[in-house]
Formats: sequence, C-alpha cells, structure tokens
Amino acid sequence: MQQWLFIDADDTLWENNIYFEQAVHQFIEFLAHSTMQFHEVRAVLNSVERVQGYGSKSFALSLAETYRRLVEREIRDEDVRYVIQLGEEIIHHPLEILPGVEETLNYLAARHTLILLTKGAREEQQLKIERSGLEPHFRRTVIVAEKDVNAYELLVRELQCNPVETWMIGNSPKSDINPALAAGLNAAYIPHPHTWTLEQQEVNHQGPGRLLTLTRFAELREHF
Repeated sequence: MQQWLFIDADDTLWENNIYFEQAVHQFIEFLAHSTMQFHEVRAVLNSVERVQGYGSKSFALSLAETYRRLVEREIRDEDVRYVIQLGEEIIHHPLEILPGVEETLNYLAARHTLILLTKGAREEQQLKIERSGLEPHFRRTVIVAEKDVNAYELLVRELQCNPVETWMIGNSPKSDINPALAAGLNAAYIPHPHTWTLEQQEVNHQGPGRLLTLTRFAELREHF
C-alpha cells in the first residue's frame, strides 16, 4: 500500500550535529575558563541557543554571546571574530550522506510518496538540500521554522494525507517523533548518536499511530 513518508534531513539523511559539536570543543578550548568544566560551559551555551534559534549563523551568534558572558580576559574584536568564524564555517563543511540513505531512498521513492521535511534557517537548509543531490527522490521539500504538532497537522491538511497512511521518519524525539505521534501520524525513530542536546527527549507514544524504532536508515526497506 502506498504511503506518505515525511523524512527529516539533518542527522537522518546526512551528518549535521557532529560539526557543531566539533566547533563547541574548539570554542571551549579557546575560552579556556579557569574554573568551569566542559558541561558547565555547554549548559550556558545551550541556554543561549534556545533564544538564538537554529542554523550555523544563529549558532555563531550563540558562541559569541557565550564568549562575552564567560571570558575571563579582555574581550578583543579579533577573538570575537574567531569565535563567530567557528560557527559560520559549518555551512561550508562538505555534506556527508549517511550510510544506506541513497539506496534506501531509491527503493522507497518507487513505492511511496516521499516528502522531505526539515526545519531551520530556510536559505541554509535549502542549500544543504541542493548540495545533497537527494532532492529528486522527493515529491516535495518543506522547510518550516519549527516541527510541532501544529506544523504536522497543517501539512497533513495541505497534502490531504490520511494520517493512518502517513509516517514521520527522523532522529529527533522532540521534533520528529513526539509531535508527529501527537498529531495522529505514525513515526519511525532512527536514533543518531550525536543528536543535538536541545532535540533530545524521552519518546512519548501518544495518539493512535504506530511507532517503529530502527537502528539505521536502510532498515526502512524491511518495513516499507
């Protein structure tokens, strides 16, 4: 039976958060705080990121704001520029498609209707989609500011999907799994070892939909 498959992008189709984590490590080493441990600096950065939002530009601003709050030496313009550069360079990092993704999308696209559903800064996400070379597998790509229950309900109504035949596939409990289930959709959860801290939640199976938990993207071929 043909189904609607909404598929996440970052850390589902390609690597994403590992590059942010690398930048965080470089930032904390550069900050060289005399008393705060890694997790304490990271907690401050997390709180700033919640306000700044998504994407490498917002991340760069979050690094700069965290630096200004925590630095123990004179704040120099060149140091702030270096910190900002750590975040902005992420957008230029070569895109690394995750194992089994291309073959699996080929398989799924012949059987189902695929919608690429991602969130974040529109220009940045669109650039990654184009660079990935995966766009032809999808009937449509959708970029939203936030993936919450309302976003899923709106998309289902717009596409005239039957929720019983609609799945959200992704790595984020907060954005992909929990709100999709709450909106009455099915969900396939594919955990990624480096999912962004702010996207981590306990999976909460609400609603009538089915929940699959898989270990890798290629396993989708066994279920669809």
